[in-house]
Amino acid sequence: MQRYFLYLAYNGTRYHGWQVQPNGVTVQERIEEALTLLLRRETTIVGAGRTDAGVHARLMVAHFDTEDVLQDLQGLVEKLNRVLPSDISVYKIVPVRADAHSRFDALSRTYRYYLIDRKDPFFGMYAWRYHGNLDFEKMNEAASCLFRYTDFTSFSKLHTDVKTNNCRIMKACWKKENDLWVFEIKADRFLRNMVRAIVGTLYDVGRGRLSVGDFCRVIEDKNRCKAGTSAPGNALFLVNIEYPEEIFDVQF
Repeated sequence: MQRYFLYLAYNGTRYHGWQVQPNGVTVQERIEEALTLLLRRETTIVGAGRTDAGVHARLMVAHFDTEDVLQDLQGLVEKLNRVLPSDISVYKIVPVRADAHSRFDALSRTYRYYLIDRKDPFFGMYAWRYHGNLDFEKMNEAASCLFRYTDFTSFSKLHTDVKTNNCRIMKACWKKENDLWVFEIKADRFLRNMVRAIVGTLYDVGRGRLSVGDFCRVIEDKNRCKAGTSAPGNALFLVNIEYPEEIFDVQF
């Protein structure tokens, strides 16, 4: 069997998240249908993560296996893009080692969350509009506290099947980009709903509802009920996933 990494992007507006589920159309489902059609055998994929309903990806990675080596990868990319709906796009397909795993081999993942303070016909669909003033200096002070901790139970969706709520956060900061405020966060892994819960709680800091000390106590309490409301999914983008170079060392 030969394993491949599939690099893609999608607009998550019309989908019930990444992972296949019985009661809604998902991104994974659409890609598996397209691969099965073109490869003429049932093909399943494993994604690097599970984005929630309405969340987008500028870069997602998934892996799949074939019985034979694919001879024209660029041709397959072009065919997939013709078959897939307009809101899913494949960038490239690359061979990887047989034991490479899109989820477990990822060294880091990076998300970006967008805020805007006015009505906008273009960015409005992909940013959370806020009213009044937010203290982004305080929000950054609170965000810097994330580096002190590893257990983020307070920002995890309840009743998930993960074995640990520990994550190592490598970057977390707010910055202004033209008319948008952008929160960028990078970690070795993320829990379900984690980024949106962090953003929602930082929003409470910016509003003055929580102090920086309160934000730290939310994390220390390890109680989801103590954290803020999850920010809307439409403003969240998965933007990068990094892997060790050695998994791409493939010889046919």
